[in-house]
Amino acid sequence: MAATAQSLREQVAWACRILALEGYADLTLGHVSGRSEGDEIVQIKRKGVALDEVDPDDVIELDLGHDQARLTPDMHLEAVLHSEVYKARPDVGAVVHGHPPYVTAFSATGAALELLTHDSVLFSEGLAVFEETPEMITEVAEGQAVAQALGDKRAVILRNHGVLVVGKNVPWAVLTALTLERAVRLQSIARTLGSLRPIAPDRARQMIGDKYQDRFVEEYWGAWTRRLERLDAAPSGLGA
Repeated sequence: MAATAQSLREQVAWACRILALEGYADLTLGHVSGRSEGDEIVQIKRKGVALDEVDPDDVIELDLGHDQARLTPDMHLEAVLHSEVYKARPDVGAVVHGHPPYVTAFSATGAALELLTHDSVLFSEGLAVFEETPEMITEVAEGQAVAQALGDKRAVILRNHGVLVVGKNVPWAVLTALTLERAVRLQSIARTLGSLRPIAPDRARQMIGDKYQDRFVEEYWGAWTRRLERLDAAPSGLGA
């Protein structure tokens, strides 16, 4: 069943707060969006609010059929990151863009993601990298170039900038974003402890189906939302 606009706004609000709780907070920067399958209307966090203060009323519509929609006063300047990825990837139901500490630091190096942990196996097909500019992505042509760089991958590293992550829905995009940040953080720690011992690529690909399933994502989403409720940090009107 397709999500209603209101339920998507609520999911995006939860997603923003979960990401902030897990280390994605960066002033009022970073954004999350979601859409129903085949829908031209995207629900996206508005500019001017931090991830940890987003409520459903802070989630606005972005019409993929009208390029001028990205120029409305409340729209993030980098909304083209979302619109152009959705246009290029019919399978994508949610997009996360942010500047989490470890992946952003990783983006400023020539390092590759090693298959060291269960987190990293989610990216056993590799990470895409966008090399064209470290600057903000604000023009349609730039958004298209990022979408092209992303290709069929789960995430694209924006060189010296941050990361863009996609998922088939909002909970999957959040899990993917946080899993990548954790994978890079653990790789950083591992390098300080000794020589790296990666998982074989074939074995890593075999592990994905066991480790990453819809039912697990539902459990994780529930755990995240309960944690926000315990901290009295749930989106307005959506707590327990």
